[in-house]
Amino acid sequence: MAKTDPLICEVTRGTMVESVHRVHAIAMDSSGIVQQWGDADLMMYPRSAIKYMQGIPLVELGAADAWALSGEETALACASHSGAREHVAAVSSWLGRMGLGEGDLACGAHLPYDQVIAHEMIAGGEVETRLNNNCSGKHAGFLTTAKHLGEPTKGYLDPDHPVQKRLHDILVDFGGEDLVGTGRGIDGCGIPVYGMSLGALARAAQRMAAPVGVSEERGHAIQRILAAGMAHPYMVAGRARFDTDTMNALKGVVATKAGAEGVHVAIVPSKGLGIVLKVEDGAKRAADVAMGWLLDRYGFLDDAARHKIAAHLAPKIPNAAGDEAGMIRIAG
Repeated sequence: MAKTDPLICEVTRGTMVESVHRVHAIAMDSSGIVQQWGDADLMMYPRSAIKYMQGIPLVELGAADAWALSGEETALACASHSGAREHVAAVSSWLGRMGLGEGDLACGAHLPYDQVIAHEMIAGGEVETRLNNNCSGKHAGFLTTAKHLGEPTKGYLDPDHPVQKRLHDILVDFGGEDLVGTGRGIDGCGIPVYGMSLGALARAAQRMAAPVGVSEERGHAIQRILAAGMAHPYMVAGRARFDTDTMNALKGVVATKAGAEGVHVAIVPSKGLGIVLKVEDGAKRAADVAMGWLLDRYGFLDDAARHKIAAHLAPKIPNAAGDEAGMIRIAG
């Protein structure tokens, strides 16, 4: 695919642009690329931006119904949650219904992303657990599918485990790109990650938005997963997070999902549109601003929505006293 100029995200301080981030982005509908900024052939790890895709087997194979998953729990299966009390309690209850617990999760433990909760835990002498891990809901989903199909719950992070093979195959199918010989790595929560091009990620997001040519079961699973995320955005992320605030503001129109290292995906079922981006240097601050700019560009933000997510569209940079010192914005 041809290269074009990337988006430039500027970080200002006073009268100067102090730093810039290069953003590669694609908007794609059923006809192909609608618009492109940067390099569609850029190879990257999609990280947690593909979690809606990773949730497909949970619903498609009947595990969600077998264990009576609620909409909140389905959203958690696709989440990078903040580790707040509600997230931890929901994952714990879900595991408990299956006779499993925190020890069955293979993700590591870390303090909550929610700084209020993290400070409360530190002050109270609480120790972080695997339930606080932002991916604990996704891992609960993996365990649910494995248990439903009679597969081992131990070793579910191994690339050769059926859980991980299914996820790999979904990426290949939806992205339309052979992943043999691409990058291989381990994600923050321990699952295998596969290198793919930004163009393939765009095709995958577009297929999620308009799942033409898939089985009835898969089409239903995609609709149910996206609906759960958009209906329960707090479970997908958390307090003051881009995905939660944006999906709340857009009221069921767009499903967004951020990933580490500056990856972000937006899925718009009503338009059959997928929007994806990768910040070249991995800066999250640029990814949020760029995705907000793209959603505005394609007409999904009215005045009310812009007001609700203003803090994400052009974040102010404060000094230590709280005075505005600069801002983050898309150039031009």
